[in-house]
Amino acid sequence: MYERCGTAGDEPDQVLVPWIGWSRPPDWQLAFATALTRTVSAAMDMAGGRRDSLDGEAPRPRPWQRALSWFISSYPLLGGIAAGITLVADAELARAHGIAVAAVDAEAAEIYINPLRSFEDEEWRFVLAHEMLHAALRHGDRCGTRDPYLFNVACDYVINGWLTEMEVGTMPEGLLYDPQLAGLSAEEVYDRIAGDLRRKRRLATLRGKGVGDILGGPLGSPRDYVDLDAFYRRGLAQGLDLHQRQERGFLPGALVEEIRALSHPPLPWDARLARWFDEFVPRPEPVRSYARPARRQAATPDIPRAGRYFPPEETARCTFGVVLDTSGSMDRVLLGKALGAIASYAEARDVPAARVVFCDAAPHDAGYLPVTEIAGRVRVRGRGGTVLQPGIDLLHRAEDFPPGAPVLVITDGWCDTLRVRREHAYLIPRGARLPFTARGPVFRVS
Repeated sequence: MYERCGTAGDEPDQVLVPWIGWSRPPDWQLAFATALTRTVSAAMDMAGGRRDSLDGEAPRPRPWQRALSWFISSYPLLGGIAAGITLVADAELARAHGIAVAAVDAEAAEIYINPLRSFEDEEWRFVLAHEMLHAALRHGDRCGTRDPYLFNVACDYVINGWLTEMEVGTMPEGLLYDPQLAGLSAEEVYDRIAGDLRRKRRLATLRGKGVGDILGGPLGSPRDYVDLDAFYRRGLAQGLDLHQRQERGFLPGALVEEIRALSHPPLPWDARLARWFDEFVPRPEPVRSYARPARRQAATPDIPRAGRYFPPEETARCTFGVVLDTSGSMDRVLLGKALGAIASYAEARDVPAARVVFCDAAPHDAGYLPVTEIAGRVRVRGRGGTVLQPGIDLLHRAEDFPPGAPVLVITDGWCDTLRVRREHAYLIPRGARLPFTARGPVFRVS
């Protein structure tokens, strides 16, 4: 009943003949796997725009494209970052912005290549890994108050040392590398080179001499961005796990520590502010007294019970001071976020009122205000520069302000140098800097 069921009809659909010759018979499984891999690669090239059809031949990839593909296929640590990075190889763009070899913009996830530079594939791997680590480790945001170019140079020394240890590609000639700086962090290297003026004149990054290869913005039209912290943190963390699981090679301990640190980002400013309130702003403790009897229970109406109340001296102790910058440069969004957070945390801790001083060119004492009404009393006066020290001195001299109460200073950073002789903290916008070294915690409102 199973006769003539094959694809060849009456004839057999397989012809088994002995292999004649001295060579081994062909491995049809390997040939099928090779053809399948070629077809899938062609489909991926077509989807990525590198070829127009599956039939036509794909253009020969450039050396930097081969280097980027190598990271995706063969180097898990940076494979996730490489998959989301866009290479921009434009000679006119590189000439206009003075890019000698390469530069990176972390916000746009773009690496700008000078296509006129001739490097081997191994050297392009080193260059691309260098720029990807700049972006993934957020070196542009870690600069702080340091000189941006010198901090860029310090990060170059650290990254080039790591890549040389890991043997990722070949370091091109002329890059910054010093074996004596091995094992140091970027901040420690910065402290060493900041005082060496003769070394400073000879330093050059991949972008060129005197300019950093970490760009502050994309070279092109504005575009929509993803959550950068989540993208780079997830890419490096997953890449590190794959790299170690597959035993792909040596990784410097300092690099592993930085990646692990990225996996545990710092607390947001409002959570840190809540912890500050919990630590330094006391909560009023109720007192039970028979002088204020409580309601008796219906089950035992004959048994009197002590009442629960807050003594006036206990309530007066639980407060804090707010020195608020109300000059014309103050951002209304910052004021709204800061005052909203203060009101919610103070109300949650049963703080009845806060001592508020408004400052621009002169202090204006508003006295004790209910925490929920501070925002409604704020008036941005815009009377020139901001002088906050008289407002702080006013709180220091106030007899009705407890000596142990903390002070919260809200400013945009355009203020005078402050001297606060009690527990204090600062709320400033993200990206702003204080013109002095803060001795209290600084909460940067995002």
